[in-house]
Amino acid sequence: MTAPEEHPDVILCADGPMLVRGDHVIQDAEGQLHRTTRPISAVCRCGKSASQPWCDGTHKVIPKR
Repeated sequence: MTAPEEHPDVILCADGPMLVRGDHVIQDAEGQLHRTTRPISAVCRCGKSASQPWCDGTHKVIPKR
């Protein structure tokens, strides 16, 4: 039996961020790499966060389409 691949768990929140659990590196739109040590990180999917690539909750005030 082979060992399972190590990869972060990913959860897509409806109308919200992508939650990533585990050790990981996120690449932003400019190609910069961002490592985090948090157990769970929220990655922006709306593109409006002031703290890109991380979610700052801005999606909550954007009108739904």
